[in-house]
Amino acid sequence: MGFVEVNPSDLDRPQTRSRRQYVPSIDDFVQRQERLIDTTGWAVTHVLPTEHDPDLTPFTYTVGLTAHDQPELVAAGLSPEIAHSLLNDLARRVHDRAERFTHGQLIRNFIASYDAIIIDGPPTDDLLPGLAIARYGRARVRLQQMVWPDQQGLFPWDAGYDLAPGAQPLIACR
Repeated sequence: MGFVEVNPSDLDRPQTRSRRQYVPSIDDFVQRQERLIDTTGWAVTHVLPTEHDPDLTPFTYTVGLTAHDQPELVAAGLSPEIAHSLLNDLARRVHDRAERFTHGQLIRNFIASYDAIIIDGPPTDDLLPGLAIARYGRARVRLQQMVWPDQQGLFPWDAGYDLAPGAQPLIACR
């Protein structure tokens, strides 16, 4: 539900069709996103590495929750498919069930029997929800990040965390 995937650099290219993907024009992309938001209450957008920025950590965020006075959700460093599913689950809880998350909230057994933690923070250069900001304005957009652990169940702020610092950029400290 609410899935949109695009490489930002592809938005400037003419529309092309290939066996691998269809690259929409920016107008088509925005119209599709609007339909998803109108239908479900949110859309999910992926920001992926490109040939111009191959070192970018991929991240995924929602667009649409701001219209309901709720923070947009973001996840970093996960595959688009996994991040899509996890953020849709969280967005469904917020939009459909009026569930509210708080900074530092532990969500037990959220990712294949691993816990996740929600943190609040502003958009950053590493995690910039550009389409949400374009839609609602930077002053209105608040973020909550779903932070995931390493295989030992440790989070980026824990001693012994096993992943590189850039593997999961954070919008704030815990």
